[in-house]
Amino acid sequence: MAYVFLVLAIASEILGTSMLKTTEGFTRLWPSLACLGAYGVAFALLSQAVKTIPVGVAYALWSGLGTAAIVVIGVTFLGESISAIKIIGVSLIVVGVVILNLGGAH
Repeated sequence: MAYVFLVLAIASEILGTSMLKTTEGFTRLWPSLACLGAYGVAFALLSQAVKTIPVGVAYALWSGLGTAAIVVIGVTFLGESISAIKIIGVSLIVVGVVILNLGGAH
């Protein structure tokens, strides 16, 4: 069940981060409230996940997979540029998360 909480926390964090641009620096009320609400849900779910999953592993998954997803969302939906350097950087994040999980499983 802890990994279900973690996946939902990651999804909520991705939603909140995706909405940041629409807040226009937190000057627009409803997008700002939705963004902050998504982050609140993400942290609540993450706090449930770390009851079972080691906090370092949970946070690495949460932040690493969230970062990779946001790069894809930015390029796909927000018109952000992608370069070989960005791809390498995100790949290193994902590899680091995998290594951490392999080491944490023993």
